[in-house]
Amino acid sequence: MSLDMNIKKDFGGFVLDLELHAENEVLALLGASGCGKSMTLKCISGIVTPDEGYIKVNDRILFDSAKNINLSPQERHVGMLFQNYALFPSMTVEQNLMTGMATRKNLGKEQKKQIVREMIDKFYLTGLEKHKPSQLSGGQQQRVALARIMVSKPEILMLDEPFSALDSFLRWELERELMKVLEDFEGTSIIVSHNRDEVYRISDNIAVIADGHKDCYGSKEELFRNPPTYQSALLTGYRYFTRAEYIDPEHVRALDWNTILNCKTDPAVKYLTLRPEKVRVVSEAEAADLDNAPRFRVINSIDNLHEHILLLTAGEIHEGYGAEQDFEQLNIHISHEEWKKAEGAECVYLHFEEGCLIPLTK
Repeated sequence: MSLDMNIKKDFGGFVLDLELHAENEVLALLGASGCGKSMTLKCISGIVTPDEGYIKVNDRILFDSAKNINLSPQERHVGMLFQNYALFPSMTVEQNLMTGMATRKNLGKEQKKQIVREMIDKFYLTGLEKHKPSQLSGGQQQRVALARIMVSKPEILMLDEPFSALDSFLRWELERELMKVLEDFEGTSIIVSHNRDEVYRISDNIAVIADGHKDCYGSKEELFRNPPTYQSALLTGYRYFTRAEYIDPEHVRALDWNTILNCKTDPAVKYLTLRPEKVRVVSEAEAADLDNAPRFRVINSIDNLHEHILLLTAGEIHEGYGAEQDFEQLNIHISHEEWKKAEGAECVYLHFEEGCLIPLTK
């Protein structure tokens, strides 16, 4: 099963302009609030109609503006789990599941009842058949919502922030249950989230969405290890950045750190970020013999329970360069042992070890 889409939708102050491709996988859409993740799902499901473009599942066209094709949500065979699960409050668990059978018109009444019974058993809902949503826990409601989707035999399964309304313990329990469902599902699954840990555990591949566009795409391992863009680095947990200026294939100027660094890069570089586990405090004598060991001025330091935070700036250090510029503050988290090397110092030297620097293209 595959999904191909290339759509555009102008909402006035915001434009969704997105191209995506997914196979039999769990694809995560990772991005900040308001970037267009949930709207993408609504376009795929038929709740929102794009202005132009196409959406295809295998060779079946769900939407094509050029061919004037726009299937109804019921005709698309797409299952969508909303944040609030969207269960019918006046219906029982059994009745809610029966509504999911509406599109399977080739089945008789007894066949539908049998499928519902099987789903109730599969999703551990036995004994809750006559309960209404208000009588169920959050986890039970989610299982009902998933079971209702699965009885409809969807070709694509979409989940919009499925754990956002739950406390941390329940999130963990339901995440494990959901992963079992996704493992058994033979079609394409898309999960929307801004929680990077959740995305890493659940997904196979990730599309980073920024301002209505696909910022980048890749396997979860590669994106978390080597994010190619500022947005992907920010969303996957990197927190140290500087604007960068290309010098040559082996050197880059770190503008906000007021230094030139050895780093394999290309003319497209716009920013640098750091792998924090490869940053260490060194003495002035050590720094003199090391590559990539710039000096920073200590603005402040904060003592935490398990670490120390150094608030640093490169401003007013190197004579003739940058004294009048505003530099980005660099907040480095170091161990208490590392802090002993810098305690009381006006300036510190940070060694960016081999593999520490990651160039970002945009």
